[in-house]
Amino acid sequence: MRIPIAYMNEIMLERTMKKLILTILLLLPGLSLADDDRALASVTAWLQLVDSGAYAQSWEQSAPMFQQQISSEGWRAALKSVRQPLGSVISRDVESRSEHNTLPGAPDGEYVVVTMASSFEHKARATETITFARVGGEWRAVGYFIK
Repeated sequence: MRIPIAYMNEIMLERTMKKLILTILLLLPGLSLADDDRALASVTAWLQLVDSGAYAQSWEQSAPMFQQQISSEGWRAALKSVRQPLGSVISRDVESRSEHNTLPGAPDGEYVVVTMASSFEHKARATETITFARVGGEWRAVGYFIK
C-alpha cells in the first residue's frame, strides 16, 4: 500500500505544529517565573542596601517617581529615624506578592507589591511592604513602609 507524499507531508506538518505548540505551552510559565524572579531579586538587592545603611545608594537605585517624592537627604533622615533603630535583620520571609497595573496616586504601569514578615535585632516582628515598578525594563523601588 502506497501513501501519497502530499498526505505524508500533511501528517508531518501536523506533528511539527503540535510539538511547537506543546513547547511554547511548556515554556510560557517559565518565562513568567523568570520575570517574577527578577522582580523579587531586585527587591532583595535593594533591601540589602537599606539593611547595610547604604541609604543614599538605595535612593539612587529607586525609580524617578520615588526620587521626585523625597530628596536623597530626606530619605536618609527617614531611614535613620525609622529603620536604623531596628538593628540588624534576623529574618525576612515573603508573605505575599501581587502584581498591579494601577496604584493610587501613580501612573499606570507594571508594579509589584511585596509584603515581608521580618524580624530585627530590636523588633521581633515587623511587616515590610515594598513596592517596585518596572522602569526601562528594570525593577526599581517606588515605596517602602515598615510597621
